[in-house]
Amino acid sequence: MNSITLNKCRFFSYHGVDEQERVVGNHFEVTLKVYCPMDSAMTSDDLDGTVNYAALYSVVEREMAVPSKLLEHVAHRIIEAVKRNFPTVTGGEITISKLRPPFHCDLQSVDITIAW
Repeated sequence: MNSITLNKCRFFSYHGVDEQERVVGNHFEVTLKVYCPMDSAMTSDDLDGTVNYAALYSVVEREMAVPSKLLEHVAHRIIEAVKRNFPTVTGGEITISKLRPPFHCDLQSVDITIAW
């Protein structure tokens, strides 16, 4: 299966259950993998035969800028925007990581992953 992956895109965004998180913000990483046909691009060397990953990144960036309480909600918005804007995408997987959870802990990140 052919795929395009945006690996560990970094954002400073305002997501969190606590109101304070939506005020002060936090660091996040997003990894988005989309499945799409590429046969035409492989033979023609034409961008129209694949998904433009710069445009894909713009969708992620736009949705990460909208504050939400839950990362699951952010992921859902990104998935729906990908489906709307890239009709050749047949599925994918998204992981959103909160790099500095707002509680005392010794961990690298808290991640949610949704496949569709």
